[in-house]
Amino acid sequence: MQVIYTASAKSTGDGRDGHVRTSDGTLDLDLAAPKEMGGAGGAANPEQLFAAGYAACFHSALRIVGQRAKADVAGSVVEAEVGIGPNGSGAYGLTVALLVDLPAVERATAEQLVDAAHQVCPYSNATRGNIEVTLTVRAAR
Repeated sequence: MQVIYTASAKSTGDGRDGHVRTSDGTLDLDLAAPKEMGGAGGAANPEQLFAAGYAACFHSALRIVGQRAKADVAGSVVEAEVGIGPNGSGAYGLTVALLVDLPAVERATAEQLVDAAHQVCPYSNATRGNIEVTLTVRAAR
């Protein structure tokens, strides 16, 4: 693969209760473990960052496949829900639910576009076979 862009971020402090900053400074956040995991909450956490990245990446892939199919993807919205929990082997695992709104597209076409975007999206390709990802079309004509 020919790399066309590399993002770099550094974590300091205590990981989930620390700080992250990208090399260019555009992302500069304190982190806190969520209350549900015994933390203080009140700051971003890695699952939120992953959800934001996956939602944005999948949305871009959806817009690309929509344009290729000449579908009206105006008003589309992608929400990513990232879950974390024990995986039964003494470690933790993740789940992802992608919820997609395509209000200007008929349901059958919307489902085809979402499936196609799942094949194009780099996050989907990175997670495929590693974590459970569910795709749901919430709104379509």
